[in-house]
Amino acid sequence: MSGASDWTERHRPMSEHQLEGNEIQRRQIREWLDGWVAGQPKKKGILLVGPPGVGKTTVARAIAHDMGWTVIELNASDSRNAVAIRKAATQGSTHRSLFHDPSKPQQRTLILLDEVDHIGGGLRPVSEDRIRKEIEEDSVSLTGDSGGKAELLRLLEATKQPVILACNDIMGLWGRSSSTWRNTKDRFSKHLVTINFDRVSNEALRRIARRVLREENIDFTQDAIESLIDGNHGDLRALVRDLQVLSTGSISSLTQSQVAEHLEAGVRDVTTEVFPGMENLYRSRTAEEAVQLGRTIDKQPSDLMNWVHWNNSSLFGNDSIEKASKALIVADKSVESRFRDLAHHSSYWTLHLSSLSASVANSKPLEGRIYASYPHYLRRSGSWTRPAIISHLSDMSKTSKSTVRREFLPLLSALSREDSVIGDPNEFAISLSLGLSSQEHATLCNMPVSRKSTKAMMKAFDEAEQKWKEPLIAEIMEEIPVDEEVDEVVEAVVEEPTIDSAQRTLF
Repeated sequence: MSGASDWTERHRPMSEHQLEGNEIQRRQIREWLDGWVAGQPKKKGILLVGPPGVGKTTVARAIAHDMGWTVIELNASDSRNAVAIRKAATQGSTHRSLFHDPSKPQQRTLILLDEVDHIGGGLRPVSEDRIRKEIEEDSVSLTGDSGGKAELLRLLEATKQPVILACNDIMGLWGRSSSTWRNTKDRFSKHLVTINFDRVSNEALRRIARRVLREENIDFTQDAIESLIDGNHGDLRALVRDLQVLSTGSISSLTQSQVAEHLEAGVRDVTTEVFPGMENLYRSRTAEEAVQLGRTIDKQPSDLMNWVHWNNSSLFGNDSIEKASKALIVADKSVESRFRDLAHHSSYWTLHLSSLSASVANSKPLEGRIYASYPHYLRRSGSWTRPAIISHLSDMSKTSKSTVRREFLPLLSALSREDSVIGDPNEFAISLSLGLSSQEHATLCNMPVSRKSTKAMMKAFDEAEQKWKEPLIAEIMEEIPVDEEVDEVVEAVVEEPTIDSAQRTLF
């Protein structure tokens, strides 16, 4: 069969009658698009949500093709900042179809934006002057996703053409910040109809596999099809790619033994986005279920340990934290085994033990929605105070910055964060003994500096710092020779607080 070398494009359905699965969702899309024939529906955009490979964008393209509409598509491989979206989508959406036929007044241009959950940043817009200038001069000074979400929102507000957005993880579009995601969701939801896609059924997968093999003139046995379906988790794209790999070498027939050999050589990688994966993990109630879920989360064993360690402190009570910490201590030793000559070289003990500590360690099932959060101490970017803390602790402990970020900050944050079961932002002793400033202490506590309560806490910290330094200064003053410059000595004490042997045990 001639055509594209990539079978996922070569066999992509071009019409709705070739589609399989998600019949209800397809009907919803068709009804919404029909609403554009007579005018404009109340909500001018659709958000398709579902795992990769279930045919979200293929459905949109196929239905638009049947209606004779033009499609403008922007995906994750393209730039998705404000200028790129304005060029590719917004300008094409505010007038009639680019290829409008006067004899067909109902023609439309469908704007399709895939993987919008990977557009970073907030809703702060880029200035209109800058966007206009970059479009006129065809420059590319705007980097990354700058202003992308704001322009996407503007597109939904101003469009005169149907807009379809697609994503795998809806929280990626709303944002992970606990303080802003709800506002982002509300602003987008005013313009969007959300449609959730499901994994494709086994029967639909069988029909697709048979259709592709027949179009490629390849014979097959039913056992081969069944083995292929058993190794698939409802991912259409993965199914077609498996068929292309199995057909390499111009084979004329596909057998069950060939499929079995292919599946044994590379087990299907079924991964779950970290946030929904963590929610499922914390809901699991058996060790077997927890271990299986832990394997699917898109994180390395050592990373999963950090995620679990961070979230246990905010989701569990004291008894459960203590129980979970015992498993995490062993998990941490398992990570270390990768670098030592020990019998158990598998760091996947870390993954299993971390999974158990996030689930069965909790004495009570968690109620309501579970919001796992990103471990703040793993972030490399952020306020200028965090790099300053890391550099300071690295110098004091004579260790690398990565070690400080990985080993010290989790403990210090857990002892200071206001949303931690064991933390107390108003306990200043540790931060004072480490020579941190009030703003650095606020950063450890994960408290926004703009809040009134944070400012009050920082004021109390500064007062406690003065009292803490007074005996140190008095002690030094007694030992100063008469001809010594007092100001210089006091300044040295303020900048480099003394660390006694008890404090050194922290490191």
